[in-house]
Amino acid sequence: MELLPRLDPDEVRRPDRAHVFHSWSARDLIDPPAIVSARGSRFTDHTGREYLDFASQLVNLNLGHQHPELVEAIAEAASRMTTMAPGFAVETRSQAAAMIADKGPGDLDSVFFTNGGADANEHAIRMARIHTGRHKVLAAYRSYHGGTAAAMALTGEPRRWGSEPSFTGVVHYWGPYAYRSSFHSDGEEQECERALAHLRQTVEVEGPGRVAAIVLETIVGTNGVLVPPDGYLAGVRELCDEYSIVMIADEVMAGFGRAGEWFAVDHWDVTPDLITFAKGVNSGYVPLGGVIVSGAIRETFGQRSYPGGLTYQGHPLACASAVASMRIFERDDIIGRARSLGEDVIGPGLREIAQRHPSVGDVRGLGVMWAVELVRDRETREPLVPFNATGSDAAPMGEVAAACKKSGLWPMVAGNRVHVVPPLTTSPDEVREGPAILDEALSVADAHTA
Repeated sequence: MELLPRLDPDEVRRPDRAHVFHSWSARDLIDPPAIVSARGSRFTDHTGREYLDFASQLVNLNLGHQHPELVEAIAEAASRMTTMAPGFAVETRSQAAAMIADKGPGDLDSVFFTNGGADANEHAIRMARIHTGRHKVLAAYRSYHGGTAAAMALTGEPRRWGSEPSFTGVVHYWGPYAYRSSFHSDGEEQECERALAHLRQTVEVEGPGRVAAIVLETIVGTNGVLVPPDGYLAGVRELCDEYSIVMIADEVMAGFGRAGEWFAVDHWDVTPDLITFAKGVNSGYVPLGGVIVSGAIRETFGQRSYPGGLTYQGHPLACASAVASMRIFERDDIIGRARSLGEDVIGPGLREIAQRHPSVGDVRGLGVMWAVELVRDRETREPLVPFNATGSDAAPMGEVAAACKKSGLWPMVAGNRVHVVPPLTTSPDEVREGPAILDEALSVADAHTA
């Protein structure tokens, strides 16, 4: 008996429309395509159209679709042990924890596993509050930290609004963004100085002795691929040390090679107290996330029970795929590959495109994590679509996305930006293919410029 019979694509779409409650969507306004196959950096829908995946789905497929060694690792682990409660020592869990701890900076050498990035951030702030005995948590505007209660409260963009009021004690601050400076800066250096001064003032007026943690995405992801100016993370680290505040780096998107290092903080030689991760640790083949914990915070719970856990934390199959993934990273120098793709292919290619299109206001990124910001006017920097645009206001970005898809490129579109985030295993030729399609699609955006 075939337990999982293959369905005709239309038989997939009908129950999806009738029964699947999709996230971040108005159910009656969407009609998701049925995907029938995927491999490497491409996937194919029910009409037979193949797409080059320049979104890595949700910026998590760092090793691409259907990597044979990851699939084999999961199958082999399943043949020995499909699941085991987190209270037991399990080979794949122990291996994954040891390998992740080895990649973490400084004395971050313990791993608390979760099911994904949102609950990793939930547990990171819980640890920080108990460790410090304080309640307040500072998080940046222009950030996304997950869809669960505390993670959503940390989030500094409109997806938070529908969940309010919720989790208490979160205070938002402005992080650096030189292209659209909140501090009227004239460059990266001044932006760094003024952003740090603003953060210090925020800590001071909230009461340093009441602030448990400062949370930040090392490189802001969905809200713009905002790479911090040199010195900013070191300044945050110094501020946290001064007031005994826990520094939490959310590396759910930027970690595990996406930014061209094991963790993005490695670019600036900064060691947070806690790092949250998910996505790229195993390319999302089985849900997995976690918190990498410093020695000092681990010691807080040496003789004191940590009040939290999850039925599926450190799931054996998820950890098996993480172990296999990290071995592939090491053997194939995926970190070096990501760095090279960014420096030699993606960055130069996007900057060349920018010279041809008046709709391109800014290009920025590291590794295989880039954004092209679109504007109506380069001089005024008016965004191509307004902040949090919907309906007809968002139409120009919808047109750009449609033009990409028509030519076989699946883009990641967020706000007035196209993010360029293909799998790290994408070949240089495929990486060039994507921007070439984007180059043509941007003529649609150019039509909306002044």
